[in-house]
Amino acid sequence: MIYLKRFFRYVKDNTKYVDFPLLITYVVLALIGLVMVYSASMVAATRGTLTGGTPVSANYFYIRQLFAIILSFGIVFVMTYFMSINLLYNRRLQQYAIFGVMALLILTRIFGREVNGAKSWLPLGFMQLQTSELLKLVVIIYLAYIYNKKRNLDKLSVDIIAPLILVGLCSGLVLMQNDLGSTLLILMIVGSIFLYSGIAIKTVLKMGGIIFGGLIAAALFSFGTGLTNFLGAHQKQRFEVLANPFADESGAGYHLSNSLLAIGNGGIFGKGLGNGVMKLGYLPEPHTDFIFAVIAEELGLVGVLIIISLLFFIVFKGFIYAATARTMFHKLICVGVSSYIGIQTFINLGGISGLIPLTGVPLPFLSYGGSSLLSLSIAVGLLLMTSKDIKRDNERRTR
Repeated sequence: MIYLKRFFRYVKDNTKYVDFPLLITYVVLALIGLVMVYSASMVAATRGTLTGGTPVSANYFYIRQLFAIILSFGIVFVMTYFMSINLLYNRRLQQYAIFGVMALLILTRIFGREVNGAKSWLPLGFMQLQTSELLKLVVIIYLAYIYNKKRNLDKLSVDIIAPLILVGLCSGLVLMQNDLGSTLLILMIVGSIFLYSGIAIKTVLKMGGIIFGGLIAAALFSFGTGLTNFLGAHQKQRFEVLANPFADESGAGYHLSNSLLAIGNGGIFGKGLGNGVMKLGYLPEPHTDFIFAVIAEELGLVGVLIIISLLFFIVFKGFIYAATARTMFHKLICVGVSSYIGIQTFINLGGISGLIPLTGVPLPFLSYGGSSLLSLSIAVGLLLMTSKDIKRDNERRTR
């Protein structure tokens, strides 16, 4: 009984530092995602369209997403009330994290399961772990730790280059899984943290020149030797169909043209929850990559604006906390999390609307996928932990 009292006292003491608008926004998005996953997958699941031709229950994807949500909510609750972001500021922990995720990426390359051309899933028996999702989190924490600790950032030095090389090797392993979307997302997260870390502009320009030169050299070597191209045939087609996806509706433009039709069908208020037509075999993976097209068709422009506003609120909160944090570690954690969610949202929405090529990146909190939801939930947990420390610090300074 005494331990239960201590538990509730601890929760009560920490409650005043919790950012409830941020927490509630995350919960609402996850629950909307659960409803939309069921709506997008129930018919296709019973037909076997999404399970390799094997019919399953209409609740098949809903139940799995529900389990991931319950687990994610539990993790976020523990992180918010019982952990401090300063616990992660540990040299040995950082080393274990970065080399541990590198080992998992190598194991995925060897023993991984291939889905839709990407060998990104590591079978664990009870679940399929997408190891690139772990890398997104580790990169944020690792670079925040390194660039807070290393203050020789005015010139191009080992302090700047060494961690980027290590992260680059990990990103290369993700690219070898044929997962271009996750690779680009990770590199953009790294770039956001790098730019916000206080590194001198001339150093940033030098690094940009080196990276650009390296990419050009690698491309010339690739094309000159005839070994392999950066872009596969299907990836090249994704660039080609941007100009006019309806020119080849049954071929290269099939995905994008049906996505645009679904978005256009929704109108202002949508056809109503569950009444969408394009999810009935026209949209590939309607419960994952194209779930926003289902949302647009069923909930219309009103639903779309609500979803985008909720996602924007989380990203905006992260940058606000980054601006008020006193330590570089706290700042970079907030920037990393906001960049992660914001860039992934842009890549998904840009892909299904024809703004950028399709990359197979899920929509944060809404798309089906346990690994993605757990990774994003932990990212929100990091933001809530950091905001709690920032509020405590501001309260002490006020006193």
